[in-house]
Amino acid sequence: MDKAHDIRNARVDGDQLFLTVDGTDHTINLCKQSKRLASASQSERAHFILSSSGYGIHWPDVDEDLSIDALVGIKHSSPLIEATV
Repeated sequence: MDKAHDIRNARVDGDQLFLTVDGTDHTINLCKQSKRLASASQSERAHFILSSSGYGIHWPDVDEDLSIDALVGIKHSSPLIEATV
């Protein structure tokens, strides 16, 4: 199975998520990404699971899932748009 992304060095400190995606470092404010994460405690934010496919991150204590693409601002073209161009 191909991985969507190579995710490394993921950690949460306060409101910030620090991670390396495909060799590029990112700092993401979790409170701006999700109302659930904004109202979560530090320990709830710090408890996350990276998907083995590299597609996303799951916070089981707050039942939140965010895709890596959305977190780092990657936008993909729709296959339907590509087919008509």
